Amino acid sequence: MSFLKRLSWLMERRKKFPPDDIHRAGDLAEMRLAKLSRAAGRDNGWKIYESVRIPDPDGGRREIDMVIIGGNSILVVEQKHWAGSFRINKDHHFIQKRKNGDEHSHDGVADRIARKARLLTELHQKRLGLSSDNLPDVRVIVAMTHQRLDWPRIPEGLAAEMVNEKGFLDIIKAVNPGKPTLELVETLEGFNTWDEVHLHGGLMNKGDVFELGLGTDIDSLFAKRECEVIGSTQHKRGLFAVFDKQPSKASIKIGKKNASVTLAHGACINMHVVGESKPRQIPWACIDKIVLSKPPAEWNKNG
Repeated sequence: MSFLKRLSWLMERRKKFPPDDIHRAGDLAEMRLAKLSRAAGRDNGWKIYESVRIPDPDGGRREIDMVIIGGNSILVVEQKHWAGSFRINKDHHFIQKRKNGDEHSHDGVADRIARKARLLTELHQKRLGLSSDNLPDVRVIVAMTHQRLDWPRIPEGLAAEMVNEKGFLDIIKAVNPGKPTLELVETLEGFNTWDEVHLHGGLMNKGDVFELGLGTDIDSLFAKRECEVIGSTQHKRGLFAVFDKQPSKASIKIGKKNASVTLAHGACINMHVVGESKPRQIPWACIDKIVLSKPPAEWNKNG
């Protein structure tokens, strides 16, 4: 390998990708609410699932921030961590007014999460062949969790309950459904969540990873997996690493299989990042770690 190519590779390993502060704040708020929900609902039997992705008959998959199950009951939760204020217009669109005065319209927040709740219920019903009389009880909730949010009057006929963080946790504490049914657990376990690729500098990309790009054997294991995949890297980033012929390694765990891989120059993950129009290659030289979801169950792979 030429010196210029080694230098370019070193610069790629040293490049930093700072975190996206807006999305990071939302992610941290979701993690916080999930943690509080687990603590609040532990004694009442509630089981928490985060970032549940369900197939949409209109194409693709839709994410539900949190699904909570207990007994034969489901709470389908959309979380918004807005500061400032908001209003809800006659079409039930949510108009957020940020602290800097900017306004942003969020079309049908309550309607969209209510539709996701219906899709989730229909999937559960279809999987088990349930009659309408045996469907779980479903509550659709929009949780507005920022402490510094001014609330408007909530219109009648909204498709979801509107609560703040305390109100949401009070629901979990007050309702005691007992442990969730095996059927509900099996349904929720059949969904996947986002794949996460963490870059050097703190940026986390969420989306779908299609190939690891680490050779035929590992990519074959990855394609056939039925479990989560985790991986970490070790990169030499010092200036003298330009002379190192093998400056990068990765440790990959797929189920019970563990692999230590020397990362070749140009090795890339193939990933479709949320919000981007098409998949792209992400160099392993820029990656610190990966946490990849288990795939959806066989009954849930369409869509």
